[in-house]
This record gives sequence, structure tokens and C-alpha cells, in this order.
Amino acid sequence: MKQISAVCLAGLVFLSGCATQNTAPKVAQDAKPTADSDALATTPESAPESSLFGRFGFGNNTLPLQPVTLVPSSSRQVAPLFAPSDLWDRMRRGFAMPNLQHDLVQDREQWYASRPDYILRMTERSSKYLFYIVEELERRGMPTELALLPYIESAFNPQAVSSAKAAGMWQFMPATGNYFDLKQNVFRDDRRDVLASTRAALDYLQKLHGMFGDWHLALAAYNWGEGNVGRAIARNQKAGLGLSYAELNMPAETRMYVPKLQAVKNIVAQPSAFNADLPLIENHPYFQTVEITRDMDVALAARLAGVREEDFRALNPSLHKPVILAAGTPQILLPWDNAKVFERNLQAHTQGQYASWTVWTVPSTMSPADAAQRVGMNEAELRSINHIPPRMLIKAGSALMVPRSTTMREDVTGRVADSGQMALTPEMVTRRTTVRAGKRDSVASLAQRHHLSAANVAEWNGVKPGAAFKPGQQVVLYLPMQVKSTVASAHRGRNAPATRQRAQAANRTQATAKRGSAAPVKVARAGGKTERR
Repeated sequence: MKQISAVCLAGLVFLSGCATQNTAPKVAQDAKPTADSDALATTPESAPESSLFGRFGFGNNTLPLQPVTLVPSSSRQVAPLFAPSDLWDRMRRGFAMPNLQHDLVQDREQWYASRPDYILRMTERSSKYLFYIVEELERRGMPTELALLPYIESAFNPQAVSSAKAAGMWQFMPATGNYFDLKQNVFRDDRRDVLASTRAALDYLQKLHGMFGDWHLALAAYNWGEGNVGRAIARNQKAGLGLSYAELNMPAETRMYVPKLQAVKNIVAQPSAFNADLPLIENHPYFQTVEITRDMDVALAARLAGVREEDFRALNPSLHKPVILAAGTPQILLPWDNAKVFERNLQAHTQGQYASWTVWTVPSTMSPADAAQRVGMNEAELRSINHIPPRMLIKAGSALMVPRSTTMREDVTGRVADSGQMALTPEMVTRRTTVRAGKRDSVASLAQRHHLSAANVAEWNGVKPGAAFKPGQQVVLYLPMQVKSTVASAHRGRNAPATRQRAQAANRTQATAKRGSAAPVKVARAGGKTERR
């Protein structure tokens, strides 16, 4: 009992010590040193440190109270109490564009509503990309219904190509893509890249909105071109007419453009009103970026990530070739759950090469057969992987994809990865023709005149190389000519059937070569009829 009393007494002494006020003076924050360097000025009104009121400026402290300054809020919107249930809900909360009231909107609503399979296919395809686009729009403070624009442009198909050669989800023309720094070369086309094309599209839309001050006009300019919209506005101004989207004179495609977007927006806003069944899109990222530092086969990257190659290409649609060049494409997109799998498997991949392909720059103009022989490839395989059509020569400086030796350690340089192109030129084809020999004409003189071999001229006519022709004699020659000349002759009906077929084939290959080129055209619009399905 005495021991317990002693313990209680000690506790009381301890508590009383804690309650005792500290009488040491507190140094004022604005005090200055006195003449005595060892002394500090103090304020007699300073409250003891142990006093709660003293610490916060109450009680005996005479410091004046400062009025509270009112700060205006950055937004007048009331923050929602609950997070969006899914991405559709999140998108609806960010709708900010004025609704377009037009008969064409109802027309497009009925068109979409009568095609539920088409809507389902589009929306399921968009599920990989929509979260990222909505986040980018919110980050920029842009209306979230703009995330629906790829439904109108490409049905959210990153591989879509229009009749006007616009490409990707956002349908960029080559020249417009170049303007917004979307690389287009033999290895990749950033107009199809998910991140790069979205960045460029939103930059472009913001630029257009800044020019016209109206989202409907900005969208019209995105489809038709800013110059065309500007001239249409100027014409209406001169005629004293209205300047809104619905009042401008524009092509049918552009006239229907915003009504299509408004119709899709209305369906997303109230799917039940149109008997539409939108697939669930979770309100979280679908993909994650992963850095790569070495050239790597697409097939290997997909295998290390544990995804099908077609799914890998759906997230990385800009890649033209079976290899990823790290200097040009330093990051890839992978499904969120597969990103860690890829990194773990990449660390464990210590045996075998990462890339089985590399790039060879053609030193001089040559045929595909000669190029294949130089790099030790089968000609058909060289043509296939580099998309070289028949009857074309490979021009000097072209970048060709060729097998990479197992001992090669260097990856493709950034200069080649970013600017590599392939230029083709048509082969020379020949046409059988006849000429009349003049006085003193011989095999040698005709061969020299037409830049032919005397041996060939002699062989074609069944004579000796030193023979002479009689005046007026018909001499058979096979004259070389460019493909375009052959095509023109074929249209005039002057070619034999076999030559005509050869000319037509050459015409097709020449057109194919032009389509494969990334040379920009003088078009600044992003729309065009597109194969949507």
C-alpha cells in the first residue's frame, strides 16, 4: 500500500511540473539586437510557450488580428460528391459545347440508332483509347464531346485511310501531319500513333477554336480546311448573311459533319432514348507507356508482354515494319496489367538478340534483285518486307529493311529512324517497233542513232553486226521507253496485248509507289470518305 502511494505521489509531482508555466521570456520575431551583442530585445507581452492562447495570438498577446481575404474560386461549378461510375458518365459531365439544333441532327440520330451493331463495334473499338483522350481534354480544359470525334472521322480505327489519303483515328492529311510534327517515313506513320495523333488533333482543334471563336466553326475547319471556312465567312459577311455554322455555304460532307457529332453526343448522353446499348468502359487507364532502349522485334515485344501481336499492334498502330526502332520509337503502349509483365520478362531475356532486322541504305540505284543479292536475301522476301512493287528500281539513299546478323550490336541511328525513306523509279521497258532504213544505213549506224547495242540490232533482224540495210528496208528495233510513255501508248491502242498488259501493270505499280511516299500534298483538311468498317 505504501508502494502504491509513493507511485501516485511521484505521478502528481510530474504532472504538476508539466502544468507549471515557463516564465522564460520569448524572443519577439521582429526584435533587433541591442548595443550589447549578448542581449536580445524581448517583448513583455509575449505569451508563455505552454499557453495555447498565447501561441495563436489570443489572450494577453497584443498582435493585431488580420482580416480574412476573400479569394474568388477558379470555377463556379459545384464539385460532384461521387466519382463517375464509368467513362461515359465522366464524359457526360464534361460536355460543354452548345447543342446544334438542325434537321440533319435528327437524320443522323435515326441513322445511328438503326444500326446498333455498328455502334457496338465502334464503341468496343474505342475502349482502348477513350480514357486517354478524355483525360487529355480535361487537362486542356476542352469540351469532352470532342473525344467522340474519332467516331465520325474513322470509327476509332487507327489504321483507317480515306480516299484523300488522310490516315489514323483523327484522319490527318500528310501535309497537316507534317505541320504538327507527325513523322511519316518508311518505318512508321505517327498519324496513326495513339499519343502523337491525339496531341496533334487537340493542338489543331485548339488552334482552330482560337481562330474562329466557335467550336462548330472549328470543327468545320478541321474537316474542310481553315482557309475554306474563312472564305465562306467572308462571303457571308459581304452579303450581309449570318456567320454561324448552319448559315455558311459548304460542301455536303462538311454540312453533315457537326450534325454527325451532335447525333453521337445525343446518343451517348441518353442511350436509353435511342435504344442504344453502350458497352461498359471503366473509368481507369487501359494502357501504360513503357520505355525501350534497344531495337526490338514486334513479335518479341508482344511475347514478352504476354499479349497477342494483333493486340499489340492495335495499341502501337504507327509501326510499318516487324521491328521497333528504339531511336525513333523510344516508348510503346501496353495494356495496363501487361506493362509490368513486359518489364519483368525483358529483364529475364538475357539470351538471344532483341531484333532480327536492321536498316541498309542503298548506295546506288539498283534493281531489287541486285539489292537482295547484296544483302543475302531472297528477292521475293526483300520485295515483301519493303513493299517494292514489280518493275521498279530502288533509288540511291533508300532505307531498306534487311536481316540483322547475330553478331551485330549497333542499333539503327536516330537520323535514319526518323527520316528514312524509300524512293522508287520505274524500270525501262521496251516496245517492238520498225523503222525504215535510209541511204547508207547499217546495223552500226541504226544502233548508234537509237542508243542500242549493234549485236542486239543484228540479232533482232537476223543479220550480222557488220551488215548494211537497203534504203527503205523495214528494220525491227526494241526501243526502251519510260512507263508513262508506255501507258500513253497503251491507251492509244498502239501496243501489242502483252505490252499493253505490261504497261497497265507498270501503271498500277507506279501509283502504288506514289501512295507509299510520304511527300506532302497541298491540302490542309483532315476529313474525307473513309472505309469505316
